Parts: sequence; structure tokens; C-alpha cells
Amino acid sequence: MNTTAHRRANRGRIGSRTAGPDRLARAAHWHAARGLTVFPLRPGSKAPAIEDWPHNATTDAEQITRWWRQAPYNIGLATGPSRLVVIDLDQPKDGSETVPEPWASRGITCGRDVLDHLAADGGHILPRTWTISTPSKGQHLYYRQPDGAELGNTAGRLGWKIDTRGRGGYVVGAGSVIQGHRYRADVIRRPATLPDWIISALTATEPAPTATAASSPSRFGAAYGLKALTAQLDKLLASTPGQRNDDLNGSAYALGRVAAVGALDAQTVRDELLSAALRIGLGRREAQRTIESGLSAGLRRPRGTK
Repeated sequence: MNTTAHRRANRGRIGSRTAGPDRLARAAHWHAARGLTVFPLRPGSKAPAIEDWPHNATTDAEQITRWWRQAPYNIGLATGPSRLVVIDLDQPKDGSETVPEPWASRGITCGRDVLDHLAADGGHILPRTWTISTPSKGQHLYYRQPDGAELGNTAGRLGWKIDTRGRGGYVVGAGSVIQGHRYRADVIRRPATLPDWIISALTATEPAPTATAASSPSRFGAAYGLKALTAQLDKLLASTPGQRNDDLNGSAYALGRVAAVGALDAQTVRDELLSAALRIGLGRREAQRTIESGLSAGLRRPRGTK
């Protein structure tokens, strides 16, 4: 292939080569030109580099140029203003995480497997859509927000290792680099309509537990623990600036109480809360201290005790 042809072949692939400052800036402009609101993330990080990113994210070319002249920022995509729902399909952490039931007995190994299994069980076909591969070997699937609705962020509501980002959330854009590994655009096309069955799953409400059920130790099984974890992660991901550290502490305390009755593993609580805390822009060390403080207090007061 000659040089000109090689350039044409790679023109549409964002993240196909090592990202330097100019390439990161071009990637930011590339996203904005397609109607996605962008903002800078700290170099080599997933954490926002600016305050109030939900309101400052933009498609304005001049503002984007000013930001990326300052540093080789990674690219954040504000999913709410971009009218997106992004399904985040993750892999188990460090290869040591145990796959929970009912997924383990079905040969499930990651979030992608779970989503494919859910689709097959319901006789659904997942539409081909904008797809990003992440450095952790996961995927981001970009879908349009449904008409007449504005879906927010969820963690685990669809299934194990599946989060969603919508109103109040963001994802790392293609071309960004974490520890030398790139976010790569595998499929570039107009985001598909979010399937109705996924909308139904994300908007379904759980009935509130009765006083008897909530106080009965026999009800504190794995299903109860998963619901509690999902609810606290959803709350944390929707937390607003200035309140996030307090909300993290409250979630750690609440889940510590659930872990104390054996419905959750304490290390799982630490891992999931830390992942959520980093997503909303809290620093790792601060978040770890807050989680440990709240979790320790909760573990001393098991759920169902006064």
C-alpha cells in the first residue's frame, strides 16, 4: 500500500496510533464535529481536568483549541448533553474476580457475554452501533437517548459488569490514552436507537421491601446484596459536585452494613465504590480513605440491627 492509500485507510480510525498532544486535540475536535460535547480529562487519566464539566462540555472549536493547547488532555464526552446512553461492558478486575451466579454456571466471563446472553434470552438482536474498545478490553456501545426520556447513570442494573452512562455521566473518548493503552474506535457510525427492551430494564422500578422483609436476616442473601449495591452505585454516580465525598461515605457505610450480614463481599464493595468514585472525579487516595472509613463503620453495625 502506498503512503497516500495508507493515510486514507486510517483517516477514520481514532486511536489507531500513539496519541501525542496534536493527535489528542484532533480527536477532541473530531468528536465535537460529530455533535458530541467534549471536555478535557487529566493527561493519562479518566478524571476531569476542569470544574463543572457537565455544564462546560462543548462542541465549540475555539474553546476546544484553547483547552488542548494547555496540555495533552484525554477526551471526556459528556453523555447527557450529547444525547447519548453509553453501555459500558467491563471485564473482571485483575483476572481474580469471581463470576457470580447465575452467570458463572452459564459460562459468562464478562459484561459483553452478559449483554449477549440477555439479548438471546429475550429473542432480541443488538443493533450495530458506534463501538469503542477500552484499554481494559471492555467496550463502550453508543446509543441515542430515547425520545421523551432522559436516562441517567446505572451500575449493574442490566447485569454483572454492565454500567450505563447518560444524564449526569461521561465516558472517555476514543484516542485517549491510559497507562500507554488507547481507547480505540472499532465501529464509527451514527449511534443506533437504544432498544426498547434495554429501556424497559433501565427504567423498571423495584418494589420497596416491607418492614418484615427488611428486618429478617433470612432475606439478606446475594440478591438482596446486589440490589443494595446497584442502588448505592446509582446514587453515587448521580451525585453532584460538592456532595460527592459525603455521598461516597454514606454509600460505603450503607453497604458495609449489608456486607456485615454476608450479603456482599467487603472487597467487592471497595472495588465497585472506588470505580464509581473515580468516574465522578474524586481522587483515588481521598476516595480510598472515605470508603474505608464508611465501610468500617458499617461493618460494625450489621443490617437489621438498631
